[in-house]
Amino acid sequence: MGPMVKKQLSADDIVATGLRNQWYAICPSHFVPHGGIHKVRRLGMDWVLFRESDGTLRMLEDRCPHRGAPLSLGQHVGNKLACAYHGVQVDGTGTVVSVPGLPGCNLEGKQLVPSPPVREAAGAILAYLGDDQHPEPAELALPDPLVDEEISSFLCYAEWDAPWRFAMENLLDPMHGAFLHRDSHSMFAGETQARFRIRETDRGFFFEKTDQRGVNFDWVEFCRTGIDWVDLSIPYPPTAGPGGSFGIVGLGTPIDESRTAVFFWRYRKVSGWERDTWRFLYRTRLEERHWKVLEQDREMLEAMAADADQAENLYQHDLGVVRLRRLYRSLAEEQASKPVVAP
Repeated sequence: MGPMVKKQLSADDIVATGLRNQWYAICPSHFVPHGGIHKVRRLGMDWVLFRESDGTLRMLEDRCPHRGAPLSLGQHVGNKLACAYHGVQVDGTGTVVSVPGLPGCNLEGKQLVPSPPVREAAGAILAYLGDDQHPEPAELALPDPLVDEEISSFLCYAEWDAPWRFAMENLLDPMHGAFLHRDSHSMFAGETQARFRIRETDRGFFFEKTDQRGVNFDWVEFCRTGIDWVDLSIPYPPTAGPGGSFGIVGLGTPIDESRTAVFFWRYRKVSGWERDTWRFLYRTRLEERHWKVLEQDREMLEAMAADADQAENLYQHDLGVVRLRRLYRSLAEEQASKPVVAP
């Protein structure tokens, strides 16, 4: 990956901008077409993505090793990016391959730009963002519904002006569905009172209602499989067409300390003509309804003060949120106790 600028991150920094040494969803695959350059900010740093001539995806820190100019303002030349400032060319591994202004310059041949491992799955680009002590990518197991051939899914992507922790905690709060989303077509049923429990698994935990199942947003499974994600299921009314319950795989990637890129794969287990019917019905009728639900979450989280979680009065329904916070704080403190590189 090449050297990075040293920066000691505190546990608070890491909680705010994202845990290191794991995979994150970066953006939808179609954001990076052949011949194009796409700039993103993730975990508080700027990155640039492009494809080599054979379609191989590359991701570099958006900083020319010569004078620090953004590579994203340069030109895409075959398998390289040429900086607009002085023409320095960097390949997809982060290696300087040419310094036009001074051929034979000692910068040539050196890997000076961070180039994290990337892969594509289910219509999204994923990247491993590690520190200097963990440069090799962690083992990655994709969410089950995204690799099951009998499941059909649609990726929904949005950017919210809300901290990453708020977005992740929202997913671990099933009870908000009975209130915030009570007028939606899929979460109008069920009780507004409930008891919850945490059930540990070998990859995370379930946070679930003990007195209701198969009615509303009754449970959520949080998983750490090299990438952090949640899975949940919502029973569908007959008007939603053939197939079983409606499922969602959700995750959030920090853009910086106050913004989050959210990814939601909406899925159903359907095959044959039912699969075609479901996909047609989703695109023509259901997708708009689901965007309205997502907008309710966005509006609520963006309206919350940045320190809203500093003066709370939690109760039993918040056990999932508390469990997630303790996990992330523990991991952040462990990473902050060692010399790290950002990200």
